[in-house]
Amino acid sequence: MKRAIALAALCLAAASTAAASDDSFLAALDADRRPLVVQALPPTPASLRTTLDASLATPRDPTEIWAARQWQSAMAPSLARFVKDEALRGELLQRVYLEARLANLPPELVLAVIQVESAFRADAVSSAGAVGLMQIMPFWIRELGLPADDLKDPWRNLRYGTTILAHYLAVERGDFTRALARYNGSLGQTWYPERVMRAWQRHWRGPAENGRVTVQR
Repeated sequence: MKRAIALAALCLAAASTAAASDDSFLAALDADRRPLVVQALPPTPASLRTTLDASLATPRDPTEIWAARQWQSAMAPSLARFVKDEALRGELLQRVYLEARLANLPPELVLAVIQVESAFRADAVSSAGAVGLMQIMPFWIRELGLPADDLKDPWRNLRYGTTILAHYLAVERGDFTRALARYNGSLGQTWYPERVMRAWQRHWRGPAENGRVTVQR
């Protein structure tokens, strides 16, 4: 697991910053098109990011670009009750979509986790000391980042949160219930995964989704 975390840390520091305009957003989608490599459990080495030698020049499929825009349009009304500023709302959705793609996570799940953890408040700090949108404990900076990392920076916080959640999902072999419980520090209990899943089902259904989320137990 240490090797998995070390590999994640190397690529955490190397990620690019997505811009807010449509053109730069699409360029960022191209630049960040890197396949995720995830192994199930140690001792087989696991990686939550690939290196920067990915195919940066590969053109995006127009249908994928269209899907990204459709997703943002579908999520914007639900996010509006948490984030009033339209520009900030659009930028947040862009970044959630990008980070979820990098981590091979459903972007709707990331939104549900943020809702439960911080209600989309970038400056939130819990009584236990967890910080930011995805409520990251400061010890993760030693494992994944640099001493100067600011967990109240929403984009940096998103990178940490999606990396950690993807790692736990790999450890738990795709079991969302157990991965979410690990993320919350309540493994063996289901109250937290159930809260996240309820938020996902009620508020963050994607434009092409039908039916209910299947949760492994």
